[in-house]
Amino acid sequence: FRSKEISKSNVVDDMVESNRILYKENEHPDHVVVIKYVPYVADSKRAMDEYVSEIFMNGKNTIVMHNTCEDSLLASPIILDLVILAELCERIQFRKCDENEAGVSMEGEECFENLHPVMSILSYLLKAPLVPRGTPIVNALMKQRACLENVFKACVGLPAENHMLLEQKLLSRGEERNVQGK
Repeated sequence: FRSKEISKSNVVDDMVESNRILYKENEHPDHVVVIKYVPYVADSKRAMDEYVSEIFMNGKNTIVMHNTCEDSLLASPIILDLVILAELCERIQFRKCDENEAGVSMEGEECFENLHPVMSILSYLLKAPLVPRGTPIVNALMKQRACLENVFKACVGLPAENHMLLEQKLLSRGEERNVQGK
């Protein structure tokens, strides 16, 4: 259960790291993740979450949630999605060089390569992402989902979405708009 505690704690760390408005550099919320196995409840998964925040005049506000569900019934559709996604990822190849008509580079190497067998993009469906050595671990759910979406967009020739709108933030782009608006 220790690996689950670590992965769930890392999710909080990822959220803090991606939001420098709420938390300064090296500042983290006080949080603890504890997971216990209780044989009596068997397949029934019980989650109890407690959130405490500060309110007006140093008061405290506490929100407590209790959730009970059957773990195997939650996992079954995810396992099916995982198998389908893994099989689909096995089919993906990408071009890594300019090729001649035989699909071979001018240097004689194959131009198409498969995804790494440790498919970190499957982490969207898993609690503790497994990644190839030297690859950063991403625990943030929305980043994992965006990765999956962008891989599939690339497969059909669509551009990746990153919501930066960087092309709209260039100085030269702004000058063009001002000129066009006159």
